[in-house]
Amino acid sequence: METALLVMLVLALLGAFDTLYYHEYVCRLAVYGSKVAGELRLHALRDFLYGVFFLTLPFYKWQGGLTFLLALLILLEIAITIWDFNTEAVERVNIGGISNTERGLHLVMAVVYGVFLAHLFPHLLSWVRLDTGFGYQDPLPQWIRIAGVLFGAGVIGSGIRDLLASMGIRSFQRDLFGREIQEY
Repeated sequence: METALLVMLVLALLGAFDTLYYHEYVCRLAVYGSKVAGELRLHALRDFLYGVFFLTLPFYKWQGGLTFLLALLILLEIAITIWDFNTEAVERVNIGGISNTERGLHLVMAVVYGVFLAHLFPHLLSWVRLDTGFGYQDPLPQWIRIAGVLFGAGVIGSGIRDLLASMGIRSFQRDLFGREIQEY
């Protein structure tokens, strides 16, 4: 499980870069709130799912019937990501579009996600045979758990912010650098 979690943390670093650099600094998505509301809502939903992954997988095994629930959440995340790829291409047209470098990063993230799933899958197969419930995860280095909690909290916070910006709540329609625009 340690390898799967290490790959998950690499994905978290890539996602943090994508959010901070492209979503906040370059595109300023929250500033445009209502113009990119669909994309922001998809980001929020995906962020909540990643929060669940980051906050549980370093600590617990999803055993028995919960294994199927985790698999459904993973499939939902994949569907949201595909939907997001299409939504951002449409919604960002009027705010400068999506750059080729950001698309490239998304491709790299998709590959890393596939590597994560490849390492997670054998664990899911063993967990499904156990009694339904959360079991304690095998011993892991403490820093992996701490990183999971930090990324989990960060991604949930980012999701809440994106959701509120998508709803047109003005105080959330600025980027992390405090920049906002007057015209919407």
